[in-house]
Amino acid sequence: MPPNEAHTDSRGAIEDTVDLRLPDELIALFSAADPVEATQPSGAAQGRGLLDSPSGWGPVTTRLGVFQLVQVRVERDAALISRWMNDPAVAAFWELSGPEAVTAAHLRAQLDGDGRSVPCLGVLGGFPMSYWEVYRADLDPLARHYPSRPHDTGVHLLVGGVADRGRGVGTTLLRTVCDLVLDNRPRCGRVLAEPDLRNTPSVSAFLSAGFRFSAEVDLPDKRAALMVRDRALRDLL
Repeated sequence: MPPNEAHTDSRGAIEDTVDLRLPDELIALFSAADPVEATQPSGAAQGRGLLDSPSGWGPVTTRLGVFQLVQVRVERDAALISRWMNDPAVAAFWELSGPEAVTAAHLRAQLDGDGRSVPCLGVLGGFPMSYWEVYRADLDPLARHYPSRPHDTGVHLLVGGVADRGRGVGTTLLRTVCDLVLDNRPRCGRVLAEPDLRNTPSVSAFLSAGFRFSAEVDLPDKRAALMVRDRALRDLL
């Protein structure tokens, strides 16, 4: 569920984070309306116009617990995300392994950009357990490789904790985030993703979350499965 071709050119010790819980102060911060965005650089603030502020979409209840997207802050989150990126199973597809500075540069490139991609932590039951990129697929290099439509929205997902993989967590959260996109971005007619064709667990998770396989596309760094979830079919899947 990684970028690999990615909308930014930045390339970012393996540690299981399943037991990592945020301090109560941060949980309270995450519960506030759009708590982080006001402190971000101007590029991230512009994301309100391009992506309708994913960090302001609020918490939702899933079968796994209460889930919320929280916009990344480099100084707070880079170490955690870097640990996830250095998991060999993740590094094989995200290509952001190495020192924390690699991940930090990848995050800053989005936060300092024009707002077409917003990096977020997925917080489930108070625990940061996944990393997300919500991006404008129609404004991304991906748009050169498929017939894009205005306001097409893409998602990348990394499930951080090993214990959360392979048991339907990714599928549930993908469906949840896609519903958040469609609920909060009324001009968006479909959500897209482009996982590496070799990443069969990722492709399977997207299919189980209501995406359909649209095409194989050759991107600069991978051969990808173009996955699409259509607003018009939302209630049928």
